[in-house]
Amino acid sequence: MISRDRPRPECVTDIARRRRDDASVGRLPEKRRGYAELVTQPGLVVIGSGPAGVSAAEAFRAHNGELPVQILTFDPALPYARPPLSKDFLRGETEDVALHPRQWYDDHSIELICDRRVDHIDPQAHTVTADNSCYEYRALVLACGAAPAPPPVPGGDAAVQLRSLSDAQRLRQAAVDADTAVVIGAGFIGCEAATSLARNGVAVTLVAPDSVPQEKRLGAEAGERLRRLVTDAGVRYVGEVAVEEISEHAVRLDNGVTIDCDVILAATGVRARTDLAQAAGLDIRDARIPVDVHMRTSAADVYAAGDVALAHNNGAGRAIAVEHWQDAVDQGAVAGARAAGAKAAWAAVPGFWTTIGDTTVKYHAWGDGYQRSRLLERDEGFTVWYENDGAAVGVLTCNADDDYELGGRLIKAGAPVPVPMPS
Repeated sequence: MISRDRPRPECVTDIARRRRDDASVGRLPEKRRGYAELVTQPGLVVIGSGPAGVSAAEAFRAHNGELPVQILTFDPALPYARPPLSKDFLRGETEDVALHPRQWYDDHSIELICDRRVDHIDPQAHTVTADNSCYEYRALVLACGAAPAPPPVPGGDAAVQLRSLSDAQRLRQAAVDADTAVVIGAGFIGCEAATSLARNGVAVTLVAPDSVPQEKRLGAEAGERLRRLVTDAGVRYVGEVAVEEISEHAVRLDNGVTIDCDVILAATGVRARTDLAQAAGLDIRDARIPVDVHMRTSAADVYAAGDVALAHNNGAGRAIAVEHWQDAVDQGAVAGARAAGAKAAWAAVPGFWTTIGDTTVKYHAWGDGYQRSRLLERDEGFTVWYENDGAAVGVLTCNADDDYELGGRLIKAGAPVPVPMPS
């Protein structure tokens, strides 16, 4: 944050105006001259280069070709997709994880400013300060994402995290010479990474507090199916345990067992990056930034989307927190469109696909609980229906795409599940 007794850094738009007025900028080629002229007035500033941020920039540009668009990110890499990081990238099967080639940003007159950490937001002045540079905005989108939460135990910070491209590169390199690994946490990232490491010949132990993966979230029957997928891929699953301590090459559990290993990965959840918003005086609720169906925050001309947002969903009729890739894309598109003055609202049913070993599992749900569930066998797969107050609120499928598509429609309509439910 900038001290009030220090002069405000000269904003990028101020510099551009002065250079234009002084005629100190030479004639640029037609393709690049447009953006140089645009930057003399404030437009859209996006903080964050994940799916929500890039989607917001793209949507704004689709509705407004006149004002500048700038993406500020502390990540030095070209914006990339995160789903491959725990799967084919980790296995060494692809290097191509970029959302768009660099030329795409030039073609869309989007200025991508990497390796730039934002220090301060001033909603009243409509400015963002990053590394002592000032950026004026007409609209601001906070797509700051989330940071990994290390295990809250002695040595927890020593475990490898898997959130960024650099994290994935470090884990992949560490696994090259590894014979054994422990993965802490059996969420979808933990299951994906564990099975990817196992496929590369690493003996992997997956440890988690639930007796089966995601029992509290998805139920015992669904969790048992996920456990089978994990173990069929060569991973040893150890449930109903908690980690007490982590050292460089060992994990000590609360049952007295210590597992020696070469690599330790903590897939133990994330926390939304709300520090900037909180320091700027924006409302914070349940550790996220509350927004309406248009992604508007409590501050004028400031929007939030993706993992950092607690967004009201038109279809659900309430605010829900999601951490799924496609939902971040959808929310970013709403924020960017609204910032450009177009009509848009978030109403889609949250959902995602995950690959565990060689098997794809798909999930649609509001994600804030259910009363009853029922698992049905399908050819080479299964479907789990989730119900609350007589309405479908979730569906988990494996090799049952028709059920997945039907579930999305039923959830959005608030209709009953299509099968009898246990009493």
